[in-house]
Amino acid sequence: MTTTPCAGLLLTGGASRRFGTPKAEVRIDGERLADRTARVLSAIAAPVLEVGPGSSTLDAVREAVPGSGPLAGVAAGGAALAARGAGERPALVLAVDLPFVDPALLRALADAPPADAVVPRVDGRAQSLCARYSPAALTRAAELVDAGERSMRGLLDALVDELVVRWIDEPEWSAVTTPQCFVDIDTPDDARRVGLQGPG
Repeated sequence: MTTTPCAGLLLTGGASRRFGTPKAEVRIDGERLADRTARVLSAIAAPVLEVGPGSSTLDAVREAVPGSGPLAGVAAGGAALAARGAGERPALVLAVDLPFVDPALLRALADAPPADAVVPRVDGRAQSLCARYSPAALTRAAELVDAGERSMRGLLDALVDELVVRWIDEPEWSAVTTPQCFVDIDTPDDARRVGLQGPG
């Protein structure tokens, strides 16, 4: 078990250009993704903040430039946690467009041994928006944003070079969840394919 409880950051501020409407409003079994992901994350982490336009019932903060990407969202969320007195806690970061995220996976990430990032990988692909980051990693995210970096890949590359990254590969994550947990939705066809309903 981790000795320090995890905070949480729910990222809802994506531009949804390919999707056409806010992904947070898409529904799974009648429940909006914003509400479901907030509920699942809040069951594991505290405090939990939304980084985005206020799609959920969580307290919401915004990036310096709204819609400027997930790395900027992570940096803004980290600064907001610190301002609320939770800056000493690692943070579980979760994107709103993961409709099947499993509380058991988030618990496993929260309980993983200390590291500056705890990141699942699926078929070799890092799941950087369903991961745990240390306060040092959140600070590094802010530094990278200030330097002009926009991608989560840039953050992971920096952490691998400078800090400690713990990868959670299939033999480990499959003990608590299934590949469906990592399904994300980028287009309306993605949503229909996995049985999600449009807004409203």
